[in-house]
Amino acid sequence: MADDMDIKDSMTDLALEHPIEGDITVPGAPDEEGDELSTLDEPVTVTIKRDLKAVGIKFFHVLWPRQSKTLLREWDLWGPLVLCILLGMMLQGSSANDTDDGGPQFAEVFVIVTGGAVIVTLNSQLLGGTISFFQSVCVLGYCILPLNLASIICRVVLLAHQTTALFVIRFILVFAAFVWSTLASMAFLGDSQPVNRKSLAVYPMCLFYFIIGWMILSHTHS
Repeated sequence: MADDMDIKDSMTDLALEHPIEGDITVPGAPDEEGDELSTLDEPVTVTIKRDLKAVGIKFFHVLWPRQSKTLLREWDLWGPLVLCILLGMMLQGSSANDTDDGGPQFAEVFVIVTGGAVIVTLNSQLLGGTISFFQSVCVLGYCILPLNLASIICRVVLLAHQTTALFVIRFILVFAAFVWSTLASMAFLGDSQPVNRKSLAVYPMCLFYFIIGWMILSHTHS
């Protein structure tokens, strides 16, 4: 017993002379800094402003495509949803009862855009993509932005009397938006595919944006 007491006293003296440095925390336990950064108690307006700012930053990255991981790291589906709804409104036919009104209905656009993004994402996953399902859908949805801008401009052009020159202008706008959207999506998703299968993943992306561009170009009513 005396020897045990001497060992304990020696360990106590050693701990006092050489205190343990660092912060030992239980995994998963909330810390003080985490409590301060919690968003559960913040006002709704602050949350909305932060989310809108995040969506705006992603829009900027699509308009200026660079090797950025923002869309992958901080993915969301708010931007793609807004762009899909806006595109459906721009391509909405002039009359719900007219079967030859020069444009698809809102539901058709919504199904084609969302279904196409899901199919392209599943193809990417089957080819061995290294990003998650929702990350891919987020990028594909955000990269529709150039085509959305082209649809708005084409909608304005359709207000004038249509001539061959105006059709050429619309064609150039839609083609440029198609190339822009494709290059932007490849900039974010290109590195997530195996090198020997990259072409198999890029082709469905091109086809996806080509179909959307064709819908915009074939829309003939303002």
